[in-house]
Amino acid sequence: MHSWPDPAVPAVPGAGPALRLFDTAGAAVRPVAPGPTATMYVCGITPYDATHLGHAATYLTFDMVNRVLRDQGHDVHYVQNITDVDDPLFERAERDGVDWRDLGSEQIQLFRDDMTALRVLPPRDYIGAMESVGEVVEMVGKLLASGAAYVVDDPEFPDVYFRIDATEQFGYESGYDRETMLRFFAERGGDPDRAGKRDRLDAVLWRAERPGEPAWDAPFGRGRPGWHIECSAIALNRLGIEFDIQGGGNDLIFPHHEFSAAHGEALTGSRRFARHYVHTGMVGLDGEKMSKSRGNLVFVSRLRAQGVDPAAIRLALLADHYRGDRMWTDAVLTIGAERLARWRRAVTGGKGPDATPVIERIRVHLADDLDTPKALDAVDGWCRDVEQGIGGDTAAPEALATAVDALLGVSLA
Repeated sequence: MHSWPDPAVPAVPGAGPALRLFDTAGAAVRPVAPGPTATMYVCGITPYDATHLGHAATYLTFDMVNRVLRDQGHDVHYVQNITDVDDPLFERAERDGVDWRDLGSEQIQLFRDDMTALRVLPPRDYIGAMESVGEVVEMVGKLLASGAAYVVDDPEFPDVYFRIDATEQFGYESGYDRETMLRFFAERGGDPDRAGKRDRLDAVLWRAERPGEPAWDAPFGRGRPGWHIECSAIALNRLGIEFDIQGGGNDLIFPHHEFSAAHGEALTGSRRFARHYVHTGMVGLDGEKMSKSRGNLVFVSRLRAQGVDPAAIRLALLADHYRGDRMWTDAVLTIGAERLARWRRAVTGGKGPDATPVIERIRVHLADDLDTPKALDAVDGWCRDVEQGIGGDTAAPEALATAVDALLGVSLA
């Protein structure tokens, strides 16, 4: 699967402090300590619909992580999947009377276009579920051989399940109690009441072939990958065990990230799949949760079609801290557009205060668990000084514009 174009990232003199991020598993902000190459896996879309603002907020967050790590001198090996074989895709295709493959291809291209418009740095490896079936088959086979997985006693649909007791540390990533796990498992694609399972929380690794569904050959029977094993296999085969960051929205904490981690840990014997588990908050609309069922999703592509500058969308989403749930309103977008216009006016003014202290503050704030609100405030302060005629440094506007481009992903040209 090909990714999208890589926008140019200008170099900014100097460097900021080491990045610190909140780790869900430890419930604390901790230093990220990668080697020369930082490794990051972020869960991608299921391409049954266009990119909504919840998606955009998530991928902008990890774009910021990518930019900060690059600014600190690291190469970044970023991997993202696409769940292009899954029930929501089949259901939407059936509803619309189209082939699920065509629907997936259309929505993946729309996602690429949205990410390009938002100036999100692309993953080095962009991998579809269909591309990784062979990797999943191999991994499921090894988990069965080790006893970490079993085939459910059902002659019609002999699905393969993962045992939650296959690792001693199961549950460390989310920290949830069993009651909470069961609730989220039922709400988020699990099947706690499936007959024949050894534990209600055991998760499907391989779904045996059903009528009308795509299926692939495997030693344990034709079928298709489960959701969690897909990400586990893709990440392990490209980044190895204990990579630096696994990321996604906070609705993936359980069951998806808990199980993808457990699958990798059971296979390798490691105590920890990723060193950091990083999760973003949810985006609502006008006081309500944004969801497909409510029909209140706001799509990036539709905003772009209405003539909204993608940079204004980016600034609007960066105005709140990535870990907090936030609401999207027309006012939020208006503030983002006004901020963009003010910044662009300021850097075309010909002179301003020395930009070096402002760039230093931007770096400090971003390194502190991606405090984008304070980083934006720092730029606002410089722009206010320009508006008041403070400072006569003719090199400052270009220096600041370069830093805003590189560190915040916003072009002021």
